[in-house]
Amino acid sequence: MTIRNMTQEDWSEVAKIYMEGISTGFATFETSVPDFESWDKAHIKECRFIAVKENKVLGWAALSPISSRCVYGGIGEVSVYIAAASRGSGVGKALLLKLIEESENAGYWTIQSGIFPENIGSIKLHEKAGFRFIGKREKVGKTKDGIWKDNLLYEKRSEIVGI
Repeated sequence: MTIRNMTQEDWSEVAKIYMEGISTGFATFETSVPDFESWDKAHIKECRFIAVKENKVLGWAALSPISSRCVYGGIGEVSVYIAAASRGSGVGKALLLKLIEESENAGYWTIQSGIFPENIGSIKLHEKAGFRFIGKREKVGKTKDGIWKDNLLYEKRSEIVGI
């Protein structure tokens, strides 16, 4: 498996994996996969990666800004999505560690994730990568089925940027 920068040419496979995540009902509040142009505008170009094995995309990770206000310029929101067939095989860990490294290279001092309480795999992944639980936002949004969901907030502070 190799980790490399994601390009627009990877979008069809990335979008399929994103849709798998949406379909679980506990990976995101999104209800559909956006087109590449919309997704591209919402994510930081230096911090988007895919895991590939034998020319097949196994998963992706990307960082998006949490706010347009300059004071929050060093804080990013993590997205990590793994193809159903590749979950539990170390793909998520490899992607998240690469994202952490490259976020620091890009000047981010904090990266954060909002995780549904049911998404135990994502919680464990983030904890293993050094994220800490900072709180719970109760009934912060509705799923595609109209169900209010809590969101657990995890963050990782850089030990080399912003200290």
